[in-house]
Amino acid sequence: MSDTAATSASSTQTVHADGRVELLPDAYPADSSFANADLRPVPVAERRWTTYNFAALWVGMAHNIPSWTLASGLVALGMDWKQAVFTIALANVIVLFPMLLTGHAGPKYGIPFPVLARASFGLRGANLPAMVRAAVACCWFGIQTWIGGQGIFILLGKIFGGWAEASRVAGYPWTLWVCFVAFWALELAIIYRGMETLRRFENWAAPFVLIGAVVLLIWMADKAGGFGPLLDQPSKLGWGTDFWPVFFPSLMGMIGFWATLSLNIPDFTRFGRGQRAQVWGQTLGLPTTMTAFALLSVLVTSGSQAVYGAPIWDPVALAGKTDNVFGLLFALVTVLIATISVNIAANVVSPAYDLSHLAPRFINFRRGALITGVVGVVIFPWKLTSTPELYIFTWLGVVGGLLGTVAGILIADYWTVRRTVLDLADLYRPGGRYWYTSGWNLRAVAAFVVGGVLAVGGSYSQPGKGPFPEDGLIPFLKPLADYGWAVGLGSSLLLYVLLMGTTGRDSRAVA
Repeated sequence: MSDTAATSASSTQTVHADGRVELLPDAYPADSSFANADLRPVPVAERRWTTYNFAALWVGMAHNIPSWTLASGLVALGMDWKQAVFTIALANVIVLFPMLLTGHAGPKYGIPFPVLARASFGLRGANLPAMVRAAVACCWFGIQTWIGGQGIFILLGKIFGGWAEASRVAGYPWTLWVCFVAFWALELAIIYRGMETLRRFENWAAPFVLIGAVVLLIWMADKAGGFGPLLDQPSKLGWGTDFWPVFFPSLMGMIGFWATLSLNIPDFTRFGRGQRAQVWGQTLGLPTTMTAFALLSVLVTSGSQAVYGAPIWDPVALAGKTDNVFGLLFALVTVLIATISVNIAANVVSPAYDLSHLAPRFINFRRGALITGVVGVVIFPWKLTSTPELYIFTWLGVVGGLLGTVAGILIADYWTVRRTVLDLADLYRPGGRYWYTSGWNLRAVAAFVVGGVLAVGGSYSQPGKGPFPEDGLIPFLKPLADYGWAVGLGSSLLLYVLLMGTTGRDSRAVA
């Protein structure tokens, strides 16, 4: 036998020597309305992603235009470059922990996020967190696609000229809309080929994008003769009483940037060879890459200030400053690969599974991806990134609060209530231990509602800078709004454990 030979088995599943669990044939009815080919557990033989695959996934996802401009958003809010990089680094170290905790179920059971959510929310109730995650991902897909389309528009305009002067449709040149639609179609064509194609794409996209970013740094350093005065500019906030009211909501916003993946990371780790691959791959890939990329963006931008007299935070606009056709084409390809890399992995895979979970018999992974593409356009993504306040505090902050609430419930159920022990077959058949009340675990729903209200109920906006009242949606909750992700995760986790108690524990644990 191999080193993964079975050490024990129940009537429905086999536990291999390395701890990975696999369903036996006919473990649940083949015509189950809660399963299709995309939602079923990945067989052990097909779980082959390595540490490099997971690290490359994160390098590919972190190196994108929105993450490059995160530091610029923080500097625009008054931070200096050291405070901005520190905030981003701390946020990604924090979000790594729930990422690893929820990711554990992937290599062990081979299941995606919405199926994992069935253990806590119920077979039908899992659609609640799945749709929350899908809605967020659809919005993110639209945002990234719009930004990528803008990048193509700017760079092709430099090569061919006259694009910006084209007649306007809905306030934008028609040539920009063409770039947006073409980029949208290219992304969907790649993901339509499936997860194995994505793995191969990420493997070579990650180093290519990294090289592109370094080339931009070298080019700017050469033109600047060193780095400009931005590194010497003091913080407008200092480290005192003016800093902390900006720091904490900004920290929650930076956590919210990847809080999406802290839920659906099992969509990827289900293909992992084992826990070591996903733990080391994510640890090496996420916090290090995001911190390095933030620092890189600051260095390049400081050089742009020395060369052009003003800091240029948008890497596409900066690349457009060159008159070298080869340089423009290289920048164009880099922008294309960088944006596709993050957008497909972070914002199409999850809703494709989530929508498939909503109606397994009618929606498969590919159809879910196409639906995601359509929804990502109709939410008008160009409006969500119009100001730093709207982007960081409103969008990222509120999203982070809601997703933190779901993460708290998943972690509490998987680690505290069930101690990582699941019955795979019952995750796919009604009437089992995860059926609860007609497919809904009302205790999970209660924890989600309470945690969500605490996390985002106090959301507020400065006058004229957002959609919320200045005193907050629920004024007495306003003090919690700046800590939305932490409040959502912590409150839902504690409340779920209390509500489940001993009666909610799975007394029929399987080997």
